[in-house]
Amino acid sequence: MIFQLDPDYPYFPNPLDVPESDREEDSLFAVGGDLSPERLVAAYSYGIFPWTDFTLLDVPEGEREWWNQLHWHCPYDRFVIFPDEIHVSHSLRTRLNKGDYVTTFDTAFDKVIDGCSKLRIDQPGAWLGSQMVEAYTKLHKIGVAHSVEVWNNGELIGGLYGVMVNGVFCGESMFSLKPDASKVALVALAHRLQKMGAKMIDCQFETPHLRSMGGRNIPLSEYLNIMNSEQKD
Repeated sequence: MIFQLDPDYPYFPNPLDVPESDREEDSLFAVGGDLSPERLVAAYSYGIFPWTDFTLLDVPEGEREWWNQLHWHCPYDRFVIFPDEIHVSHSLRTRLNKGDYVTTFDTAFDKVIDGCSKLRIDQPGAWLGSQMVEAYTKLHKIGVAHSVEVWNNGELIGGLYGVMVNGVFCGESMFSLKPDASKVALVALAHRLQKMGAKMIDCQFETPHLRSMGGRNIPLSEYLNIMNSEQKD
């Protein structure tokens, strides 16, 4: 079941109300709408996020108008990292102890999202186009989207950005120009969230990189229970 969103109503159906037999295998949940801050916050509150392929290389011409709409995904099996479960390997700990990588928060959001965009825009299925960059930059300006920067000798060498909703950091993208830079960013984020009493990092999809750092799968029902629970002090 794929929902067609009302362009004038920036909200979403509850994904848990969709019967298992009607859930899409590729996690596509809805199409249409816009990337307004109101709609994005509503989406993340339900574990939904935009993930759009602007290339349309293999789509028949008659179907391009439908596929060219915004696509919203909601995996029912969520891959997350709990801040207190972040795994730091021996080699990564050695990197951290060297002290040559310096991390900051929210000091160069534009540069981080630009770095993520440049590394992915030429890849098949790349989603981080100009309208996405603009939308998340707006969220950053109102204090909803955040970045972690990793520097080496004053040069930005990696980082990540995402959206903070109800004590959950929904990671969107990361990039790395030197060894371990994105891992250092993730460790710094986890430690910061742990101090804040935040609940979890939503990785959206599983990768070997994220699993090696302590990621694990939980069902969407558990994910939304955590999302809607009272945040720790």
